[in-house]
Amino acid sequence: MVCPLPSKVLLHICCGICAGGVVQRLREEGYEVVGYFYNPNIYPLSEYKKRLTVAEGVAKILKFTLITEADDAKKWEKLTNGLGGLAEGGERCSRCYRFRLQKALAKANELGIELFTTTLTVSPHKNATVIGQIGQEIGGARFLVEDFKKHDGYKHSLELAKKHYLYRQHYCGCRYSLVEAERDHRSL
Repeated sequence: MVCPLPSKVLLHICCGICAGGVVQRLREEGYEVVGYFYNPNIYPLSEYKKRLTVAEGVAKILKFTLITEADDAKKWEKLTNGLGGLAEGGERCSRCYRFRLQKALAKANELGIELFTTTLTVSPHKNATVIGQIGQEIGGARFLVEDFKKHDGYKHSLELAKKHYLYRQHYCGCRYSLVEAERDHRSL
């Protein structure tokens, strides 16, 4: 009997650390992973470069193709204009998820990849249900709904980071979350 070839999935990668456990899990489920690093929300540019470098490193370590795309920071700023005062996890974040997942679907279409998903759900700070709903609104059954923090996904990502001495960020990525992180750090 011939086993079917694994399906390809385009994996939107929010940061390299998050990709670690997710890529491994997708492979266990029989998928061939193509990574896609697209994050116009990451601020400042020095942070963006750090996260991109880690994503490239994880792609080499785990041997998967990583596609990167120049950011649309101005479009992202326009999209989130006036929402800076909202707490993380609210409308600003939902708009940001939608924006990046729409780009991931467009890239999957361009590459002829049927399925797409995101590493965003591996974070304990992200609502996987909201992300799954947005993904399905955008791509229907083409969006692979997964809560990657389940089955120790986040833990596996941290273990990969520790093992390879990879940079770990201390905030979500946008300038608003940076301000929140700095405020929270000062209040400790």
